[in-house]
This record gives sequence, structure tokens and C-alpha cells, in this order.
Amino acid sequence: MTTNPPDRPLIPEAAWSRTIGQGWENPYTVRYASNLDDGPHHGMPLGGFGGGCIGRSSNGDFNLWHLYGAEHTFKSIPACQFSVFEQPEGGQAKAYAMNTQPPKDGSLSRWQWYPQNQGTYHALYPRSWYQYEGVFEANLTCEQFSPIWADSYQESSYPLAIFEWTAHNPTDRPITMSIMVTWQNIIGWFNNAVNNPQISVRDDGSPVYEYQPRWGDSTGNLNQWIVDHHRVGCLFDRIRMDDEQILPGEGQMCMASISNIALESFCHTRWHPQSDGGEVWDNFAYDGSLSDFEDETPADPGEQIAGAFAIRFTLRPGKTRVIPFVLAWDFPVLAFGEAQYFRRYTDFFGRRGKDAWTMVRTALKHHEMWKESILAWQQPILDRSNLPDWFKMALFNELYLLTQGGAVWTAADERDPIGQFGVLECLDYRWYESLDVRLYGGFGLLMLFPKLEKAVLEAFTRAIPTSDPTPRVIGYNNAPAVRKIAGATPHDLGAPNEHPWAKSNYTSYQDCNLWKDLPSDFVLQIHRYFLFTGSQDVGFLRDCWGTIVEALAYLKTFDLDGDGIPENSGAPDQTFDDWRLQGISAYCGGLWLAALESAIAIGQILLTQPDPIPGLADTISTYQQWFAQSQPLYQAKLWNGQFYNLDTGSGSEVVMTDQLCGQFYARLLNLPDIVPEECTLSALKTIYDSCFLKFYAGKFGAANGVKLDGTPVDPEATHPLEVWTGINFGLAAFLIQMGMKAEAMQLTEAVVQQVYTNGLQFRTPEAITAAGTFRACHYLRAMAIWGILWQLDRNP
Repeated sequence: MTTNPPDRPLIPEAAWSRTIGQGWENPYTVRYASNLDDGPHHGMPLGGFGGGCIGRSSNGDFNLWHLYGAEHTFKSIPACQFSVFEQPEGGQAKAYAMNTQPPKDGSLSRWQWYPQNQGTYHALYPRSWYQYEGVFEANLTCEQFSPIWADSYQESSYPLAIFEWTAHNPTDRPITMSIMVTWQNIIGWFNNAVNNPQISVRDDGSPVYEYQPRWGDSTGNLNQWIVDHHRVGCLFDRIRMDDEQILPGEGQMCMASISNIALESFCHTRWHPQSDGGEVWDNFAYDGSLSDFEDETPADPGEQIAGAFAIRFTLRPGKTRVIPFVLAWDFPVLAFGEAQYFRRYTDFFGRRGKDAWTMVRTALKHHEMWKESILAWQQPILDRSNLPDWFKMALFNELYLLTQGGAVWTAADERDPIGQFGVLECLDYRWYESLDVRLYGGFGLLMLFPKLEKAVLEAFTRAIPTSDPTPRVIGYNNAPAVRKIAGATPHDLGAPNEHPWAKSNYTSYQDCNLWKDLPSDFVLQIHRYFLFTGSQDVGFLRDCWGTIVEALAYLKTFDLDGDGIPENSGAPDQTFDDWRLQGISAYCGGLWLAALESAIAIGQILLTQPDPIPGLADTISTYQQWFAQSQPLYQAKLWNGQFYNLDTGSGSEVVMTDQLCGQFYARLLNLPDIVPEECTLSALKTIYDSCFLKFYAGKFGAANGVKLDGTPVDPEATHPLEVWTGINFGLAAFLIQMGMKAEAMQLTEAVVQQVYTNGLQFRTPEAITAAGTFRACHYLRAMAIWGILWQLDRNP
């Protein structure tokens, strides 16, 4: 359902809402001082996948900047702003910068800032709205979006944002209005000032490297006013030494709008944003105009410059007018250490860093069609009466990470016809597409952009056979280890400061070569992609088969006693990497069983194809023998009559929330159960009761692991007592799969409410705690909420 006033854009009722400028009384704070905590003022990001993004908060300020690879800067730039002038016929003029937070440094002191609590911010990714109330006589709304919708492999890469301002005159007299956009020239600000960033180890054992943006370095920046047929705008550029060789961080930005006989346009291309702002504000606040001052002089060292333009119009009584503005940025080169790539959007625009105006022209021509495409994608879900609004809200808004999660998307080539794609595990753990995390968080990409999902899995397929003997020290125990062993499934596809896809296993808190879930995760995700895309891409299965065999053979080497199931070693060797499992574990052992079933099913598909793979039948037979040996042992060793024990070596009494992930995946992939159905139901009911209902009365979600009575086994434990958002969404999908829909939705709602009512929106963390803290924001695993929809579609 949507709200549908006659004078405003349609805003879905499911959109997340917050009063404009409203503060947060007691937002969640970060658990570890070394983790990122930008505070709660996050809004929906703008921009496509892999082209960089910009965030604008519910206060109205532009405050998040991901414009240089996967680097993160969170800081408001007050001069980057929309402002509105209004004067009813015979009435008093008023003008406001549409941000409730004036600069703290005393700059722009002549500006009038929009009052707090006068309107509502709404967000439903990739669209958001500012609905202003009680200040202007006109009804005023700003809708902003980027051209992102399912199965769009072109427009979804565009680094641009559209701002549609809708003004309606409900009075009986004409109203003169003017919308001004001011923008500081920030070209070059986000390049890393550290030429060779050194890796250090954080207090939690994770590797980090230094990023220092060249904040405020505007030397050589210049602004240009452009009038092009029915388009006007301000282009922000920088003097370059060599136009033929574009460097990382070089390029252009542009803000533009339309011009016609009913609209007046004004400009002021060079003013000083560190001043009181009177250069532009005095004229604008007087009558909605600007001085039409044009100056393309480059900025001197230490000088800051900004540009401005305004669109003025008159609204007759009862009339409505929509004015589109477009913000585009063109920084075509991705830099990874010594490696460089062109971004995906350059497949459709140029690669010189001089196409911001071309993007503007494209957006002004097609933005209405783009919005229709977004609606056509979202509306069937929004119209479903069997889904509550809070679920629809979170479902779409959790996709923000595909824009804001340090996403990279390279230009296409012969080997990668859709380019290479990656999203960081999070901004604290800055490496791409962690395989254990995307076992849950990969549902969003798979269900909406399956070609990108395939690209990620192909990258892992290439990485598994590789080796990297580089020695390093493991964070949790200071032991030496090599980076990557041939045949070991890598944890991740590398990090932004090196060469992702070419160098994997960036994380060094633990020795990823010892992990017992990664090979199983790989096999299950290959099979998941094949089934979801219609079970037609047999060529993909064939391409992956050799790597599947290699990965499972490597994992089998950890079956040290030959009983059929690889043992956990008592080290951090699986996704709960601060939780040391010993012997046969319910989590890793169940994934092993599901992966064997999956490999058998894949092999049997390949057996039916012409030109069979040599030795295929024997390999399938081996997996069948391993499974026949493993399955009864798993049941006998771990089932305690009510749920599955954590493992066979620790003697722990904990009820582990994710103990049966393997069983969940077996049913997800239409494979036989790995445990009896009655045991699955008993375990799920126990988990729901102990880890959710008895853990602070179900307020926060399900803790990873507690005793039967909901109390901790160890009050000082870390991961067991955290509520992991993605694990909870995965558990909810499992509950739906087993006919426990009501319980699933109650659990999911608890987690969603914790995120979206405590200042964690658009930075969903991996973990929250009952103390009101969080860890690892902007986390990949939370996109597991799309797995809930998958199960709802199959279990209505």
C-alpha cells in the first residue's frame, strides 16, 4: 500500500520513517573502541553498485562519502546542500537551507537552516523522500533515488542520483519558489594520502591499513557553468597533467537540472564555502535569484571553492510542478595497491573521467523510466498482504549494502563478461565476499542479480587451486602460517589495499587454511546458484566440478581419525571465529553432510551430459561412501534427545542457535534430510525457547548460544552471547522451512526493531548485545533477510 495525497509523490507505507532532524536519545554504541562508530545519523545511500556512493541523512546533510574505491569517510560538508526560497504573492519571503544542522565551525552564518521536527524522512531503498511540513505554504517533497532494480546490469552501475522536487500550491494566490543547489568542489579530496599503507593488527586481532583522505585539498579545482539546450548545471573539475592517462581519484562531479520557458535559472560558479555564505545567500534569500557570476579560475593552494545555481518558478493556485536535479560523479579508475581496473559504468560511458555531463544528460532523459522500473520491481512485493510492512521495509533497505558496503564492480572483459564484483564483509573487516558470511548474506545478490552472484562464485573457483606461501602471524595466537595452501577454500577474495581476486585470504586473525566450514560453504553456494537460476546452467557446474572435488578432498584431510567427519581443532576454524569448537561439531559436521549430498547431486547431473568427466562416477561413489559413514555417526555422537550438542570435544552444555545449518541447506537445495525430521523440529523448538524467548524475553533476538534456561555458559563469552542479525534471519528462514512461520516472524521482527529503532539503520551490524552495543556495522550477513522471502515463497 502507498500513501497517495493528490499533491505529493507516492510514498510506500512500508518505508522506514523518521522525523526530519530528530535526534537519538540512546542509540546503540560500538562494543570495541577500535570498531567503526559514525553515530546514528545515517540515511539511504545514493549511487549505483561499484561506482562509489554518497549518503544523505534524515537531517538533510550529505555526510557519507565512498568515492575512492572502498574507502569510507563520514563527515558532513555543509556547502553541499539544497536550499528553498518561497514568496507568496503579497507575502513575506523566506528561505532555508534544507538541513537541520548548521555548521559547527561558524561558516555559512548568514544562511537560515531548516527547523527540526518539521516533516518526515522516508526510505525504501533505492528511493527516499523528505516530506516537509509546517514551514512553507507550498507542499514540498524531495524524492531521491538511483537507477537500481533487479536484473539491471547496466543502469544499476551508474554513479548518479536523481532528486525530484515536487511543489504544490494549496493556496488561492500564486507562490514564487526557487530551489538552489550549492556544492563544494571536492575533486581529489578522497585520494589516499598514504602512498604505501602499512598493515597493522587491531586490538581484536584483525588486520587493518591506514587510509588518510586528502580532505580539503582543492588546489587546481575549478567550476564551470553549462547551458545545454534545455539543461543547465555546474560542472566540478580539476586541472590534470595528462588527460590521456586518468589516475585513481581523478574525474568530475556535476549537479544539473532542466530549463524551459517557465523556469528561470541563475548561477554563481565560484564562491567561498568557508565564509559566511553571503555571496550566494543574500541574493537567494531576497528573491530566489543568484548573481549569474561565472569564474572558472582554479583554486589556489589552501583555497576552497563551491558553485551554486538556482531554478526559480511561479506556482499558480492548485498547481503542482516537479523539478528534477541530477548529481553525477565520474571517477572511472579503481585502485587496488598496484593494480587498477576501470569501473563497470565505464562500459556505458567513457573512461577519461570527463563524462559527468553525459551522465546528467542521460539521467534527465531517462529518470522517469528508471523510476517506473524500480516500481515494477518493488510493487509486487509491496502489494503482498501476507507480508507485514516492517518486513517489506527491512527487506529492501538491507540492500543498501550493495551500494554502500565498499562495493566494487569492474568493467567487463572476455573472461568476465559481466565484470568482477565484490562487497566487503564490513567496513571493520575490510575484505571482499567472505565465503562463510555470504552463505547467509548472499541471498540478496543471488535473488536479484544472479549474474553478479555467478561472478563471485567464479572468482572463488579460480582461487581455490592457487597457493600463496607468504608467511604471516596469526592474530589470535601469534603463530606463524602461510597465507594460502593450494586446494584450501579461501575465506575471502582479498582486500582493497592489495589486489582482490588475485590475492585471497586477507584476514589473518585466524589461519583460514584450517577452517572446517569454507569448503562446504563453497559447494552449497555453487548448487544454490544452479537451482535458483532454473537448473539450466550445467556448463557452470562442469566448470566448477574439478574445484568442488579439490575443496572436499582438502577438507577430508581433517578427518584425522578416519571416522568420516572432519574434526574441529579447538582453534577459531569456522564462521563463529571466537568460539572454539572441538571434535565433531554440529555446525561444521552438518555442513559437511549437506555438502556431500550436494556434490553427489551435482555429479549425477553431470553424469547425464554428453562427454562425461573422467572418473566422475567413481568420485560420486566415494562421496556416497563418505556420507553413508558420516550420517549415522553425526546423529549418534551429537543428538542428546532434545537438540544437537555443540561438539564432541568440549563437553559444552550450550544450545547453539545455528547447530543445524547443514540440515537447513539440505532442504533448501531439495536434498534428503541429514537428520530425522522429528529431531530437527525438537532442536528448533529448543533453540527458539532457550536462545530467543528466554534470552532477555525475546527482546533482542536469538543469542548464538546459551544454556537451556537462557543463561550464559560463560558470562564473559563474546560470540555466544551476541545476537547476530544474519544468523537470526537464517534461523527465521529455517523456522519457516519447517512450518514455524509465526515463530520466524516474531524473531525477525525483534531483530529488525532493534536495528531500525536504535540508530543502526543503513549500517546494520553483524552483532548486537543486550547492553545496547554493536559490533561490525555495514555487515554483509544481514542480507540473509532475503532468504526469509525465499522460504516464504516456498512455504506460504
